[in-house]
Amino acid sequence: MEMHNRVSMAKRYFVLLWLFTLPFSGRGGARAQDDSSRIRVSVVLVQLSVAVTDRKGNYVSGLRPEDFTIVEDKIPEKIATFEEGNEPTRRLIDAAPSNSRSMMSAPAATPDSTGNAAITNSQTIGSNVFILFDTSNYMYRGFVFAQDAIADFIRSLEGVSKVALYSYSRDLSRVAMLTSDRYQVLRGVRSTVAGDDAALYNSLLMTVKDAAPLTGRKAIVVFSNGPDNASLVPPEDVAELAQSTGTIIYMISTREAETEPVSAAVFERMSKATGGKAYFSKDWRDEKQAFNSIREDLAHLYAISYYPQPNANHGWRAITVKLAGKEMQKYHIRTRDGYRLLQTTQTSGNLLPLGPESASK
Repeated sequence: MEMHNRVSMAKRYFVLLWLFTLPFSGRGGARAQDDSSRIRVSVVLVQLSVAVTDRKGNYVSGLRPEDFTIVEDKIPEKIATFEEGNEPTRRLIDAAPSNSRSMMSAPAATPDSTGNAAITNSQTIGSNVFILFDTSNYMYRGFVFAQDAIADFIRSLEGVSKVALYSYSRDLSRVAMLTSDRYQVLRGVRSTVAGDDAALYNSLLMTVKDAAPLTGRKAIVVFSNGPDNASLVPPEDVAELAQSTGTIIYMISTREAETEPVSAAVFERMSKATGGKAYFSKDWRDEKQAFNSIREDLAHLYAISYYPQPNANHGWRAITVKLAGKEMQKYHIRTRDGYRLLQTTQTSGNLLPLGPESASK
């Protein structure tokens, strides 16, 4: 049994390594080979997207930085920046504590492998949204209605800096790269066509990887009409990378996917782990309501960041966010519950899990 677990773990990391390095194949050269052994580990700023709701599910607005308490691995943290909805970012701490210098080996303005980066004066207000559209053979029925729902969602987005449209069947297609030009994305929606088997988790992993270097709030909205039947990676790996890069995943799925208990449970767990939500539409018209709910969620998120205090843990770090004061305990908080330190190679920016043996490199 122990040997079987070791083999399974080795296979998982081999697949992850293959997927992470695939888009960067062809970058040769002696210098690149020499630099490939140089590892940069940088935990500059941890960014959280936090939703606060009351018992009825209504969003709670008007909260202040002092209303929140953040603990990482039982270590209290100080809030560095604070933003509500689409309001300007409030800077509370100008720089990382000097005693956390050992955590960093990259310039403060350089995004790190956890999706966390130093806030600069030019930080864009709002969210960056990736839409991942299922164009597999599950989508043949009602394909046009799905396109309409996505197009309406794109038009309705307010306070969102940029939008990207990706589609997937067996392969991922970057239909419209991240852009502020909504018309370009809308044209991309109408150009999509239905096709092959569904490799959702493969495609979602690569989408998370694209979103990882971005600062500020970032979200992936997945529209799926069926289960995954062609991926090489397990959904647990996708969820962990999304958590570690601070990427929210929202899942919109139709009744066809909900009828498969395994897929429905996976969609629920994945979205919850990243601070997002899963929606199961009873019919095609319910899709628009799901998109409207996501739009409202993005507009009411609190963006909170902190510089981690010295922490010897180089693996999974648990994050707990609470509200201060007894009168605040009636509210519900939704956000990611932790992250894993990741390492990047300087030449390709590939993301890999960081183990204790490589923490000092």
